[in-house]
Amino acid sequence: MPRSPERPGAARWVPDDAGVEELEQAAHACRGCELWRDATQVVFSAGPPDADVALVGEQPGDREDREGEPFVGPAGGVLADALDAAGLDAGAVYLTNAVKHFRHVELPERGKRRLHRTPAVAHVRACLPWLEAELGAVRPRVVVALGATAARAVLGAPARVGELRGRVLDTPDGGAFPGASVVVTTHPSALLRLRDRSGWDDAFAALVVDLATAARAARAA
Repeated sequence: MPRSPERPGAARWVPDDAGVEELEQAAHACRGCELWRDATQVVFSAGPPDADVALVGEQPGDREDREGEPFVGPAGGVLADALDAAGLDAGAVYLTNAVKHFRHVELPERGKRRLHRTPAVAHVRACLPWLEAELGAVRPRVVVALGATAARAVLGAPARVGELRGRVLDTPDGGAFPGASVVVTTHPSALLRLRDRSGWDDAFAALVVDLATAARAARAA
């Protein structure tokens, strides 16, 4: 299927055999899809470039878009708490997203509040060369896919979190980084809707269990 002129894909902007720092610098020029137009900036990654565990989310949120760092908003706070509870040092994991620009709509009636919109499959495909390149540079032992969008990017096929979560999977040849183990779990933003409601404790505990599974798999690799 021919690519849309608005979504030529990121491949032409991704430098060959580059490290994470060079990839991040190059990503600011990316015009692989139209999302760059309305985003404040590209949001690439954080964490050591040789991490054993890489966590892949969906896309930057509003605060991440403004600050230029992944997982610095409310969902990032939930993730940090879950990593700590799972025995993983938040500073020792590599954090990134399947899509590098914030997809949103503005709500003028709410003071131009920006409302998150889930990236389309075409956006995930367009941005995939960045994810492939950075995981190829980091070479993590385990990739944790946070949510269905991230799981689709990492595994190279549609994925349901409920069917896959908590298992240690092999990355298929069509995935973002063949050779790594993959653990699928929910995105921490899903837990935000349960704050101060029944179900929070169970949902948080399940996220911690999945992250602990990833930590054990990394140590065993």
